[in-house]
Amino acid sequence: MKVTRRVLFIGVCLILAALMVFTACGGKSQSAGGGKVKVYFIPKNLGNPYFVALSSGFDQALKELDPSSAKYEYIFTGPATPEATSQIEYVEAAVQNGAKAIFIAANSNDALNGTFDDARAKGTRIYIINQDIPGSETHRDAAILPTNFDTIGVAQLDLLHSLIGGQGEFAILSATTDAPDQNYWVQLMRDELAKGNPKYAQMRLVDVVYGDDQPEKSTTEMEALLTKYPNLRGVIAPTTVGIAAATKVVQTRGIADRVIVTGLGLPSEMKQFIVDGSSKGFQLWDPPAEGYLGLYMVDAELNAGFTPTPGASFSAGRLGTIKIEPSGQIFTIPQPKLFNKDNLDDFVY
Repeated sequence: MKVTRRVLFIGVCLILAALMVFTACGGKSQSAGGGKVKVYFIPKNLGNPYFVALSSGFDQALKELDPSSAKYEYIFTGPATPEATSQIEYVEAAVQNGAKAIFIAANSNDALNGTFDDARAKGTRIYIINQDIPGSETHRDAAILPTNFDTIGVAQLDLLHSLIGGQGEFAILSATTDAPDQNYWVQLMRDELAKGNPKYAQMRLVDVVYGDDQPEKSTTEMEALLTKYPNLRGVIAPTTVGIAAATKVVQTRGIADRVIVTGLGLPSEMKQFIVDGSSKGFQLWDPPAEGYLGLYMVDAELNAGFTPTPGASFSAGRLGTIKIEPSGQIFTIPQPKLFNKDNLDDFVY
């Protein structure tokens, strides 16, 4: 009986030892690249055509970097509405699911800081995409911007200036009150107007309203502006949802020649308005290129020894060599593009 117990004891020990070796080997294999690398994109909210276009850039890069779908798993998920804290549960779920990198268009400058810190502590890269989080930059690894956002405020003012002949009342139809990128651009416009530049001496900003990046609310806010300011000459909507909704209002009312709507729009959504003259021109960049660049950056980290630190650079396929700015920001293209009837057909997003 004693011998039998000893044999059983030794057998159990051998089994436990084997399990420990198996587990250790399994853990090592996973950290060395076992299984697919999970990359997440969490937009401000689902159903927004802009972020669908941005997501398509990840898909383009996947076709080039992983044509057999053996290397990466790409997940596009997010909240239904763009509240400041609505993305927290999605970041947490991604981390729990083993995300290597999370690209997120944050709905707040600081509401996700603790969530980002927790994710990074567990080895997940946090990349802000399509914007940055001013004042909270230490809580992310880098920020992919569609262009140099320092140029957007003046670029939008200059475009409206040219479209309304440099004079008249105008308003701004923005996204949410917490949207970091739109808030920054609006402040740049206010700052430029406050400088006393004679170029804008006959332009007067009468109001800033928020459509929450929802078509219905943006439409309501645009209609309210027209009622409140009967002499309104122009509207800048630095949001793709807002500009489409506002332009639809002036198109429906037949006042597109009296009230000029411009801002940041998607060529695919604005084409109908350009064709019938309801829109004279708008600006944007290349949303798909942001997602495309993002996946190439992850690939460079995994395969080319790249580390996302200021001054470092990596190869991003058709976009060429990309460098991280001292601020930790990455500019996809140097400045926004102007879209009008002369070039709209050249772009499909």
